[in-house]
Amino acid sequence: MARLSLRPNNHIFSSPIHAHNHPFLSSLYTITPRSFPHHTPLKSSRVKCSASGTERVRESKKLPKSPIKEDLPNPEASDSSSDALSRETGIEQNWPPWKNIPERYKLIGATSLAFVICNMDKVNLSIAIIPMSHQFGWSSSVAGLVQSSFFWGYALSQLPGGWLSKIFGGRKVLEIGVFTWSFATALVPLLAGFMPGLIFSRILVGIGEGVSPSAATDLIARTIPVGERSRAVGFVFGGLSLGSVLGLLLAPPIIQTFNWESVFYLFGLLGIGWFIGFQFLGEEEVSHRGDETTTSHKPENATREELGNSLKEIPWKSFFKSSAVWAMIYTHFCGSWGHYTCLSWLPTYFSEALSLNLRDAAWVSILPPLASIFVTSLASQFADYLISNGVETTTVRKICQTIAFLAPAICMTLSSVDIGLPPWEIAGILTAGLALSSFALSGLYCTHQDISPEYASILLGITNTVGAVPGIVGVALTGFLLDSTHSWTMSLFAPSIFFYLTGTVVWLAFASSKPQKFTKDHDS
Repeated sequence: MARLSLRPNNHIFSSPIHAHNHPFLSSLYTITPRSFPHHTPLKSSRVKCSASGTERVRESKKLPKSPIKEDLPNPEASDSSSDALSRETGIEQNWPPWKNIPERYKLIGATSLAFVICNMDKVNLSIAIIPMSHQFGWSSSVAGLVQSSFFWGYALSQLPGGWLSKIFGGRKVLEIGVFTWSFATALVPLLAGFMPGLIFSRILVGIGEGVSPSAATDLIARTIPVGERSRAVGFVFGGLSLGSVLGLLLAPPIIQTFNWESVFYLFGLLGIGWFIGFQFLGEEEVSHRGDETTTSHKPENATREELGNSLKEIPWKSFFKSSAVWAMIYTHFCGSWGHYTCLSWLPTYFSEALSLNLRDAAWVSILPPLASIFVTSLASQFADYLISNGVETTTVRKICQTIAFLAPAICMTLSSVDIGLPPWEIAGILTAGLALSSFALSGLYCTHQDISPEYASILLGITNTVGAVPGIVGVALTGFLLDSTHSWTMSLFAPSIFFYLTGTVVWLAFASSKPQKFTKDHDS
Protein backbone atom coordinates (compact mmCIF):
# COMPACT_ATOMS: atom_id res chain seq x y z
CA MET A 1 0.00 0.00 0.00
CA ALA A 2 1.28 3.42 -0.90
CA ARG A 3 2.16 5.72 1.96
CA LEU A 4 1.72 9.43 1.44
CA SER A 5 3.49 12.20 3.19
CA LEU A 6 0.96 14.89 4.08
CA ARG A 7 2.55 18.23 4.85
CA PRO A 8 0.11 20.74 6.37
CA ASN A 9 1.72 24.03 7.44
CA ASN A 10 5.20 22.58 7.91
CA HIS A 11 3.99 19.70 10.10
CA ILE A 12 5.22 16.51 8.45
CA PHE A 13 3.66 13.15 9.16
CA SER A 14 2.51 10.14 7.22
CA SER A 15 -0.74 8.25 7.06
CA PRO A 16 -1.57 4.98 5.30
CA ILE A 17 -4.31 6.09 2.93
CA HIS A 18 -5.21 5.25 -0.64
CA ALA A 19 -3.94 7.65 -3.24
CA HIS A 20 -7.30 9.08 -4.29
CA ASN A 21 -8.32 12.70 -4.59
CA HIS A 22 -10.35 13.90 -1.62
CA PRO A 23 -11.96 17.35 -1.52
CA PHE A 24 -11.29 17.93 2.16
CA LEU A 25 -7.69 16.70 2.04
CA SER A 26 -6.91 18.53 -1.19
CA SER A 27 -7.73 21.82 0.47
CA LEU A 28 -5.33 21.19 3.36
CA TYR A 29 -2.34 19.11 2.38
CA THR A 30 0.60 18.84 0.02
CA ILE A 31 0.84 15.30 -1.33
CA THR A 32 4.36 13.97 -2.00
CA PRO A 33 5.60 10.46 -2.69
CA ARG A 34 7.43 8.53 -0.03
CA SER A 35 7.44 5.05 -1.44
CA PHE A 36 5.45 3.53 -4.29
CA PRO A 37 6.92 0.06 -4.75
CA HIS A 38 4.33 -0.95 -7.31
CA HIS A 39 3.57 2.32 -9.02
CA THR A 40 5.26 4.86 -11.22
CA PRO A 41 6.85 7.62 -9.13
CA LEU A 42 4.70 10.71 -8.79
CA LYS A 43 5.87 14.26 -9.04
CA SER A 44 5.52 16.42 -5.99
CA SER A 45 2.65 18.79 -6.50
CA ARG A 46 0.51 21.21 -4.60
CA VAL A 47 -3.16 20.42 -4.99
CA LYS A 48 -5.22 23.53 -5.66
CA CYS A 49 -7.53 24.27 -2.77
CA SER A 50 -10.83 26.07 -2.63
CA ALA A 51 -11.22 29.49 -1.04
CA SER A 52 -13.12 28.11 1.89
CA GLY A 53 -10.55 25.39 2.39
CA THR A 54 -7.70 27.97 2.44
CA GLU A 55 -9.55 29.98 5.02
CA ARG A 56 -9.90 26.95 7.25
CA VAL A 57 -6.14 26.34 7.05
CA ARG A 58 -5.38 29.92 8.00
CA GLU A 59 -7.69 29.82 10.99
CA SER A 60 -6.41 26.51 12.33
CA LYS A 61 -3.56 26.88 14.79
CA LYS A 62 -3.00 23.27 15.57
CA LEU A 63 -3.83 20.16 13.61
CA PRO A 64 -5.19 17.10 15.41
CA LYS A 65 -3.06 14.03 15.75
CA SER A 66 -5.35 12.18 13.40
CA PRO A 67 -6.44 14.80 10.88
CA ILE A 68 -8.29 12.45 8.54
CA LYS A 69 -11.72 12.31 10.16
CA GLU A 70 -14.03 12.50 7.18
CA ASP A 71 -15.09 9.53 5.14
CA LEU A 72 -12.90 8.81 2.17
CA PRO A 73 -14.50 9.12 -1.28
CA ASN A 74 -15.75 6.21 -3.34
CA PRO A 75 -12.79 4.83 -5.30
CA GLU A 76 -14.97 4.79 -8.43
CA ALA A 77 -15.82 8.48 -8.20
CA SER A 78 -14.47 10.58 -11.04
CA ASP A 79 -12.01 13.46 -10.69
CA SER A 80 -14.61 15.81 -12.10
CA SER A 81 -17.01 14.88 -9.29
CA SER A 82 -14.36 15.64 -6.71
CA ASP A 83 -13.60 18.99 -8.30
CA ALA A 84 -17.27 19.86 -8.40
CA LEU A 85 -17.68 19.02 -4.75
CA SER A 86 -14.63 21.07 -3.92
CA ARG A 87 -15.98 24.10 -5.78
CA GLU A 88 -19.32 23.74 -3.99
CA THR A 89 -17.81 23.62 -0.49
CA GLY A 90 -19.86 25.78 1.84
CA ILE A 91 -22.87 26.04 -0.48
CA GLU A 92 -26.10 24.82 1.09
CA GLN A 93 -27.77 21.98 -0.75
CA ASN A 94 -31.52 22.40 -1.40
CA TRP A 95 -32.52 18.89 -2.32
CA PRO A 96 -35.15 17.55 -2.26
CA PRO A 97 -37.08 20.56 -3.60
CA TRP A 98 -39.57 20.46 -0.71
CA LYS A 99 -36.79 20.48 1.90
CA ASN A 100 -37.35 24.09 2.95
CA ILE A 101 -41.15 24.04 2.80
CA PRO A 102 -42.61 24.62 6.28
CA GLU A 103 -43.81 21.43 7.93
CA ARG A 104 -47.36 22.72 8.28
CA TYR A 105 -47.68 23.13 4.51
CA LYS A 106 -46.34 19.64 3.91
CA LEU A 107 -48.94 18.34 6.33
CA ILE A 108 -51.71 20.30 4.63
CA GLY A 109 -50.62 18.92 1.24
CA ALA A 110 -50.58 15.36 2.55
CA THR A 111 -54.03 15.88 4.08
CA SER A 112 -55.39 17.08 0.74
CA LEU A 113 -53.97 13.97 -0.93
CA ALA A 114 -55.69 11.83 1.70
CA PHE A 115 -58.97 13.52 0.82
CA VAL A 116 -58.38 12.71 -2.85
CA ILE A 117 -58.11 9.02 -1.97
CA CYS A 118 -61.05 9.41 0.42
CA ASN A 119 -63.52 10.30 -2.29
CA MET A 120 -62.04 7.83 -4.74
CA ASP A 121 -63.01 5.12 -2.27
CA LYS A 122 -66.37 6.77 -1.67
CA VAL A 123 -67.50 7.10 -5.31
CA ASN A 124 -66.14 3.79 -6.60
CA LEU A 125 -69.27 2.04 -5.33
CA SER A 126 -71.55 4.48 -7.17
CA ILE A 127 -70.06 3.11 -10.41
CA ALA A 128 -69.53 -0.49 -9.33
CA ILE A 129 -73.09 -0.70 -7.98
CA ILE A 130 -74.41 -0.93 -11.56
CA PRO A 131 -72.63 -4.22 -12.52
CA MET A 132 -72.96 -5.47 -8.93
CA SER A 133 -76.74 -4.98 -9.05
CA HIS A 134 -76.89 -6.90 -12.33
CA GLN A 135 -74.75 -9.72 -10.97
CA PHE A 136 -76.57 -10.16 -7.66
CA GLY A 137 -80.05 -9.13 -8.85
CA TRP A 138 -80.44 -6.15 -6.50
CA SER A 139 -83.39 -3.78 -6.76
CA SER A 140 -82.99 -0.01 -6.42
CA SER A 141 -84.00 -0.26 -2.77
CA VAL A 142 -81.28 -2.84 -2.04
CA ALA A 143 -78.72 -0.85 -3.99
CA GLY A 144 -79.68 2.22 -1.98
CA LEU A 145 -79.28 0.25 1.26
CA VAL A 146 -75.79 -0.90 0.26
CA GLN A 147 -74.70 2.63 -0.66
CA SER A 148 -76.22 4.19 2.46
CA SER A 149 -74.43 1.74 4.78
CA PHE A 150 -71.26 3.77 4.29
CA PHE A 151 -72.93 6.72 6.01
CA TRP A 152 -73.86 4.66 9.06
CA GLY A 153 -70.19 4.40 9.94
CA TYR A 154 -69.59 7.93 8.74
CA ALA A 155 -72.18 9.32 11.17
CA LEU A 156 -71.00 7.19 14.09
CA SER A 157 -67.38 8.35 13.81
CA GLN A 158 -67.92 12.13 13.62
CA LEU A 159 -67.98 13.04 17.31
CA PRO A 160 -65.36 10.45 18.33
CA GLY A 161 -63.18 11.76 15.50
CA GLY A 162 -63.47 15.34 16.70
CA TRP A 163 -62.79 14.38 20.31
CA LEU A 164 -59.78 12.21 19.44
CA SER A 165 -58.39 14.93 17.16
CA LYS A 166 -58.54 17.43 20.00
CA ILE A 167 -56.70 15.06 22.34
CA PHE A 168 -54.12 13.41 20.09
CA GLY A 169 -54.00 15.84 17.18
CA GLY A 170 -55.36 15.52 13.68
CA ARG A 171 -52.25 13.87 12.28
CA LYS A 172 -52.52 10.65 14.25
CA VAL A 173 -56.29 10.41 13.78
CA LEU A 174 -55.98 11.01 10.04
CA GLU A 175 -53.39 8.31 9.40
CA ILE A 176 -55.37 5.70 11.35
CA GLY A 177 -58.52 6.70 9.48
CA VAL A 178 -56.87 6.35 6.06
CA PHE A 179 -55.54 2.89 6.87
CA THR A 180 -58.94 1.78 8.20
CA TRP A 181 -60.98 2.83 5.19
CA SER A 182 -58.37 1.57 2.70
CA PHE A 183 -58.23 -1.87 4.30
CA ALA A 184 -62.04 -2.04 4.42
CA THR A 185 -62.28 -1.00 0.75
CA ALA A 186 -60.12 -3.95 -0.23
CA LEU A 187 -62.48 -6.25 1.70
CA VAL A 188 -65.57 -5.34 -0.36
CA PRO A 189 -65.06 -7.93 -3.17
CA LEU A 190 -64.45 -10.68 -0.64
CA LEU A 191 -67.72 -9.95 1.18
CA ALA A 192 -69.97 -8.84 -1.69
CA GLY A 193 -71.88 -12.12 -1.86
CA PHE A 194 -72.72 -11.97 1.85
CA MET A 195 -74.96 -8.96 2.49
CA PRO A 196 -74.22 -8.51 6.23
CA GLY A 197 -70.49 -8.71 5.52
CA LEU A 198 -70.75 -6.24 2.63
CA ILE A 199 -72.66 -3.76 4.76
CA PHE A 200 -70.12 -4.17 7.58
CA SER A 201 -67.21 -3.45 5.23
CA ARG A 202 -68.91 -0.28 3.97
CA ILE A 203 -69.65 0.80 7.55
CA LEU A 204 -65.94 0.35 8.28
CA VAL A 205 -65.07 2.50 5.26
CA GLY A 206 -67.44 5.14 6.64
CA ILE A 207 -65.83 5.04 10.08
CA GLY A 208 -62.36 5.55 8.59
CA GLU A 209 -63.45 8.40 6.35
CA GLY A 210 -65.68 9.91 9.03
CA VAL A 211 -62.80 10.94 11.30
CA SER A 212 -60.97 12.71 8.46
CA PRO A 213 -62.93 16.00 8.28
CA SER A 214 -62.48 16.58 12.02
CA ALA A 215 -58.80 15.69 11.81
CA ALA A 216 -58.29 18.12 8.91
CA THR A 217 -60.26 20.84 10.68
CA ASP A 218 -58.08 20.42 13.76
CA LEU A 219 -54.92 20.79 11.66
CA ILE A 220 -56.18 23.90 9.87
CA ALA A 221 -57.51 25.59 13.00
CA ARG A 222 -54.20 25.13 14.80
CA THR A 223 -51.82 26.06 11.99
CA ILE A 224 -53.43 28.47 9.54
CA PRO A 225 -54.23 32.14 10.32
CA VAL A 226 -57.70 33.43 9.50
CA GLY A 227 -56.46 35.42 6.50
CA GLU A 228 -55.32 32.21 4.79
CA ARG A 229 -57.94 29.86 6.16
CA SER A 230 -60.33 29.91 3.21
CA ARG A 231 -57.54 28.84 0.88
CA ALA A 232 -56.33 26.14 3.27
CA VAL A 233 -59.85 24.73 3.69
CA GLY A 234 -60.42 24.97 -0.05
CA PHE A 235 -57.15 23.19 -0.80
CA VAL A 236 -57.72 20.36 1.66
CA PHE A 237 -61.42 19.78 1.12
CA GLY A 238 -61.00 20.48 -2.59
CA GLY A 239 -59.19 17.15 -2.63
CA LEU A 240 -62.64 15.57 -2.32
CA SER A 241 -63.66 16.98 -5.70
CA LEU A 242 -60.43 15.79 -7.30
CA GLY A 243 -60.96 12.38 -5.73
CA SER A 244 -64.45 12.21 -7.19
CA VAL A 245 -63.07 13.10 -10.61
CA LEU A 246 -60.33 10.49 -10.47
CA GLY A 247 -62.64 7.85 -9.03
CA LEU A 248 -65.31 8.38 -11.67
CA LEU A 249 -62.67 8.62 -14.38
CA LEU A 250 -60.69 5.51 -13.47
CA ALA A 251 -63.41 3.17 -12.20
CA PRO A 252 -65.25 2.49 -15.52
CA PRO A 253 -62.20 1.50 -17.61
CA ILE A 254 -60.86 -0.59 -14.73
CA ILE A 255 -64.21 -2.37 -14.40
CA GLN A 256 -64.58 -2.88 -18.17
CA THR A 257 -60.96 -4.00 -18.60
CA PHE A 258 -60.82 -6.33 -15.61
CA ASN A 259 -63.90 -6.63 -13.37
CA TRP A 260 -65.72 -4.62 -10.73
CA GLU A 261 -63.73 -6.31 -7.95
CA SER A 262 -60.43 -4.89 -9.20
CA VAL A 263 -61.44 -1.28 -8.59
CA PHE A 264 -61.77 -1.94 -4.85
CA TYR A 265 -58.42 -3.70 -4.67
CA LEU A 266 -56.57 -0.96 -6.54
CA PHE A 267 -58.15 1.97 -4.71
CA GLY A 268 -57.59 0.27 -1.35
CA LEU A 269 -53.93 -0.23 -2.23
CA LEU A 270 -53.57 3.50 -2.94
CA GLY A 271 -54.68 4.36 0.59
CA ILE A 272 -52.32 1.85 2.15
CA GLY A 273 -49.50 3.34 0.06
CA TRP A 274 -50.40 6.80 1.38
CA PHE A 275 -50.31 5.49 4.94
CA ILE A 276 -46.81 4.08 4.44
CA GLY A 277 -45.54 7.27 2.80
CA PHE A 278 -47.08 9.44 5.52
CA GLN A 279 -44.80 7.80 8.09
CA PHE A 280 -41.82 9.54 6.44
CA LEU A 281 -43.30 13.00 6.96
CA GLY A 282 -41.68 15.01 9.75
CA GLU A 283 -42.82 13.85 13.17
CA GLU A 284 -42.63 17.25 14.87
CA GLU A 285 -45.97 18.62 16.01
CA VAL A 286 -46.31 21.56 13.66
CA SER A 287 -49.55 22.62 15.28
CA HIS A 288 -47.53 24.09 18.13
CA ARG A 289 -45.54 26.32 15.78
CA GLY A 290 -48.13 27.67 13.37
CA ASP A 291 -49.81 30.72 14.88
CA GLU A 292 -51.43 32.20 17.91
CA THR A 293 -54.38 29.85 17.77
CA THR A 294 -52.43 26.78 18.84
CA THR A 295 -53.55 24.77 21.83
CA SER A 296 -51.90 21.84 23.52
CA HIS A 297 -52.66 18.19 22.94
CA LYS A 298 -52.89 15.44 25.47
CA PRO A 299 -49.95 13.04 25.24
CA GLU A 300 -50.56 9.93 23.22
CA ASN A 301 -50.06 7.76 26.28
CA ALA A 302 -52.82 9.52 28.19
CA THR A 303 -54.50 7.37 30.83
CA ARG A 304 -58.16 6.39 30.75
CA GLU A 305 -58.83 8.81 33.57
CA GLU A 306 -57.26 11.68 31.64
CA LEU A 307 -59.25 10.78 28.53
CA GLY A 308 -62.44 10.71 30.56
CA ASN A 309 -61.68 14.06 32.13
CA SER A 310 -60.92 15.59 28.75
CA LEU A 311 -64.33 14.46 27.53
CA LYS A 312 -66.01 16.02 30.56
CA GLU A 313 -64.13 19.29 30.00
CA ILE A 314 -65.83 19.85 26.65
CA PRO A 315 -68.57 22.50 27.11
CA TRP A 316 -71.36 20.56 25.38
CA LYS A 317 -74.23 22.63 26.78
CA SER A 318 -72.49 25.84 25.81
CA PHE A 319 -72.32 24.64 22.20
CA PHE A 320 -76.04 24.01 21.98
CA LYS A 321 -76.94 27.36 23.52
CA SER A 322 -75.40 29.11 20.53
CA SER A 323 -77.72 30.01 17.66
CA ALA A 324 -74.68 30.08 15.35
CA VAL A 325 -73.96 26.43 16.14
CA TRP A 326 -77.57 25.46 15.40
CA ALA A 327 -77.37 27.34 12.11
CA MET A 328 -74.26 25.35 11.20
CA ILE A 329 -75.95 22.08 12.16
CA TYR A 330 -79.02 22.60 9.99
CA THR A 331 -77.04 24.10 7.11
CA HIS A 332 -74.70 21.13 7.15
CA PHE A 333 -77.68 18.77 7.05
CA CYS A 334 -79.21 20.61 4.07
CA GLY A 335 -75.99 20.73 2.09
CA SER A 336 -75.26 17.08 2.74
CA TRP A 337 -78.68 16.01 1.50
CA GLY A 338 -78.08 17.43 -1.95
CA HIS A 339 -74.43 16.40 -2.05
CA TYR A 340 -74.73 12.78 -0.91
CA THR A 341 -77.85 11.91 -2.88
CA CYS A 342 -76.34 13.31 -6.07
CA LEU A 343 -72.97 11.70 -5.40
CA SER A 344 -74.61 8.29 -5.01
CA TRP A 345 -77.36 8.46 -7.64
CA LEU A 346 -76.19 10.75 -10.46
CA PRO A 347 -74.32 7.97 -12.34
CA THR A 348 -77.49 5.86 -12.26
CA TYR A 349 -79.60 8.88 -13.24
CA PHE A 350 -77.38 9.60 -16.24
CA SER A 351 -77.42 5.91 -17.19
CA GLU A 352 -81.17 5.30 -16.88
CA ALA A 353 -82.90 8.68 -17.26
CA LEU A 354 -80.58 10.03 -19.97
CA SER A 355 -79.92 6.60 -21.57
CA LEU A 356 -76.12 6.80 -21.37
CA ASN A 357 -73.91 3.71 -21.23
CA LEU A 358 -71.66 3.01 -18.23
CA ARG A 359 -68.64 4.82 -19.64
CA ASP A 360 -70.59 7.87 -20.82
CA ALA A 361 -72.54 8.04 -17.56
CA ALA A 362 -69.28 8.02 -15.62
CA TRP A 363 -67.77 10.70 -17.87
CA VAL A 364 -70.77 12.96 -17.37
CA SER A 365 -70.66 12.30 -13.61
CA ILE A 366 -67.10 13.61 -13.62
CA LEU A 367 -68.16 17.06 -14.78
CA PRO A 368 -69.61 18.40 -11.48
CA PRO A 369 -66.60 17.54 -9.28
CA LEU A 370 -64.21 18.60 -12.06
CA ALA A 371 -65.87 22.00 -12.29
CA SER A 372 -65.89 22.15 -8.49
CA ILE A 373 -62.08 22.13 -8.43
CA PHE A 374 -62.06 25.32 -10.49
CA VAL A 375 -64.87 26.94 -8.50
CA THR A 376 -63.24 26.07 -5.18
CA SER A 377 -60.03 27.90 -6.08
CA LEU A 378 -61.99 30.98 -7.15
CA ALA A 379 -64.27 30.93 -4.11
CA SER A 380 -61.43 30.62 -1.60
CA GLN A 381 -59.45 33.47 -3.14
CA PHE A 382 -62.60 35.57 -3.40
CA ALA A 383 -63.41 35.02 0.29
CA ASP A 384 -59.87 35.71 1.53
CA TYR A 385 -59.69 38.82 -0.67
CA LEU A 386 -62.87 40.23 0.86
CA ILE A 387 -61.70 39.48 4.42
CA SER A 388 -58.25 40.97 3.84
CA ASN A 389 -59.90 44.13 2.51
CA GLY A 390 -61.96 44.67 5.62
CA VAL A 391 -65.25 42.94 4.85
CA GLU A 392 -66.66 41.34 7.99
CA THR A 393 -65.98 37.61 8.14
CA THR A 394 -69.61 36.77 8.91
CA THR A 395 -70.76 38.67 5.82
CA VAL A 396 -68.28 36.81 3.62
CA ARG A 397 -69.36 33.41 4.98
CA LYS A 398 -73.03 34.27 4.38
CA ILE A 399 -72.38 35.37 0.80
CA CYS A 400 -70.45 32.21 -0.03
CA GLN A 401 -72.95 29.84 1.56
CA THR A 402 -75.91 31.53 -0.11
CA ILE A 403 -74.28 31.02 -3.52
CA ALA A 404 -73.57 27.40 -2.55
CA PHE A 405 -77.27 26.74 -1.90
CA LEU A 406 -79.21 28.87 -4.37
CA ALA A 407 -77.14 27.89 -7.42
CA PRO A 408 -77.84 24.10 -7.24
CA ALA A 409 -81.47 24.73 -6.23
CA ILE A 410 -82.07 26.78 -9.38
CA CYS A 411 -80.21 24.34 -11.62
CA MET A 412 -82.03 21.30 -10.21
CA THR A 413 -85.34 23.05 -10.79
CA LEU A 414 -84.44 23.64 -14.44
CA SER A 415 -83.30 20.02 -14.84
CA SER A 416 -86.41 18.52 -13.26
CA VAL A 417 -88.90 20.49 -15.35
CA ASP A 418 -89.76 18.70 -18.58
CA ILE A 419 -89.08 21.40 -21.15
CA GLY A 420 -87.52 19.14 -23.77
CA LEU A 421 -83.87 19.75 -22.97
CA PRO A 422 -81.41 17.27 -24.54
CA PRO A 423 -79.35 15.09 -22.17
CA TRP A 424 -76.12 17.04 -22.55
CA GLU A 425 -77.80 20.34 -21.68
CA ILE A 426 -79.33 18.80 -18.58
CA ALA A 427 -75.90 17.48 -17.63
CA GLY A 428 -74.40 20.93 -18.18
CA ILE A 429 -77.01 22.65 -15.99
CA LEU A 430 -76.52 20.15 -13.16
CA THR A 431 -72.76 20.50 -13.48
CA ALA A 432 -72.96 24.28 -13.08
CA GLY A 433 -75.21 24.08 -10.03
CA LEU A 434 -73.26 21.39 -8.20
CA ALA A 435 -69.95 23.08 -9.00
CA LEU A 436 -71.14 26.37 -7.48
CA SER A 437 -72.14 24.47 -4.34
CA SER A 438 -68.40 24.33 -3.63
CA PHE A 439 -68.68 27.90 -2.35
CA ALA A 440 -69.68 26.15 0.90
CA LEU A 441 -65.98 25.45 1.51
CA SER A 442 -65.53 29.20 1.99
CA GLY A 443 -68.80 29.48 3.88
CA LEU A 444 -69.99 26.80 6.29
CA TYR A 445 -66.76 24.82 6.40
CA CYS A 446 -64.70 27.80 7.55
CA THR A 447 -67.13 28.84 10.28
CA HIS A 448 -66.08 26.11 12.72
CA GLN A 449 -62.55 27.50 12.80
CA ASP A 450 -63.77 31.09 12.81
CA ILE A 451 -65.88 30.88 15.94
CA SER A 452 -63.60 28.59 17.97
CA PRO A 453 -60.20 27.32 16.79
CA GLU A 454 -59.86 25.37 20.04
CA TYR A 455 -63.06 23.40 19.58
CA ALA A 456 -63.18 23.46 15.76
CA SER A 457 -62.78 19.70 15.42
CA ILE A 458 -65.49 19.06 18.03
CA LEU A 459 -67.89 21.49 16.33
CA LEU A 460 -67.30 19.89 12.94
CA GLY A 461 -67.86 16.51 14.56
CA ILE A 462 -71.25 17.73 15.81
CA THR A 463 -72.38 19.27 12.52
CA ASN A 464 -70.96 16.45 10.43
CA THR A 465 -72.77 13.86 12.55
CA VAL A 466 -76.07 15.51 11.67
CA GLY A 467 -74.77 16.08 8.14
CA ALA A 468 -74.21 12.33 7.72
CA VAL A 469 -77.89 11.57 8.36
CA PRO A 470 -78.86 12.46 4.75
CA GLY A 471 -76.29 9.92 3.64
CA ILE A 472 -78.14 7.26 5.61
CA VAL A 473 -81.73 8.41 5.15
CA GLY A 474 -81.50 10.41 1.92
CA VAL A 475 -79.58 7.89 -0.18
CA ALA A 476 -81.81 5.00 0.89
CA LEU A 477 -84.99 7.10 0.64
CA THR A 478 -84.08 8.12 -2.91
CA GLY A 479 -83.96 4.46 -3.94
CA PHE A 480 -87.26 3.74 -2.17
CA LEU A 481 -89.00 6.73 -3.78
CA LEU A 482 -87.59 5.77 -7.16
CA ASP A 483 -89.10 2.29 -6.86
CA SER A 484 -92.41 3.79 -5.69
CA THR A 485 -92.82 6.80 -8.02
CA HIS A 486 -90.47 5.97 -10.92
CA SER A 487 -89.77 9.70 -10.97
CA TRP A 488 -86.30 11.18 -10.67
CA THR A 489 -87.82 14.59 -9.99
CA MET A 490 -89.72 13.42 -6.90
CA SER A 491 -87.04 11.05 -5.62
CA LEU A 492 -83.80 12.97 -6.27
CA PHE A 493 -84.36 16.64 -7.07
CA ALA A 494 -87.43 17.85 -5.11
CA PRO A 495 -86.10 16.96 -1.61
CA SER A 496 -82.73 18.56 -2.38
CA ILE A 497 -84.34 21.78 -3.63
CA PHE A 498 -86.43 21.99 -0.44
CA PHE A 499 -83.40 21.67 1.84
CA TYR A 500 -81.28 24.08 -0.19
CA LEU A 501 -83.93 26.81 0.10
CA THR A 502 -84.71 26.34 3.80
CA GLY A 503 -80.99 26.08 4.58
CA THR A 504 -80.38 29.43 2.92
CA VAL A 505 -83.04 31.11 5.09
CA VAL A 506 -81.65 29.68 8.33
CA TRP A 507 -78.06 30.53 7.41
CA LEU A 508 -78.82 34.16 6.58
CA ALA A 509 -80.83 34.57 9.77
CA PHE A 510 -78.58 32.96 12.38
CA ALA A 511 -75.05 32.26 11.06
CA SER A 512 -72.09 34.06 12.63
CA SER A 513 -68.32 33.86 12.40
CA LYS A 514 -67.56 36.00 15.45
CA PRO A 515 -65.23 34.19 17.88
CA GLN A 516 -67.16 32.71 20.78
CA LYS A 517 -66.02 31.58 24.21
CA PHE A 518 -67.36 28.12 24.94
CA THR A 519 -66.68 27.38 28.59
CA LYS A 520 -67.96 25.06 31.28
CA ASP A 521 -69.15 28.16 33.17
CA HIS A 522 -71.92 28.54 30.61
CA ASP A 523 -73.04 24.97 31.22
CA SER A 524 -74.10 25.61 34.77
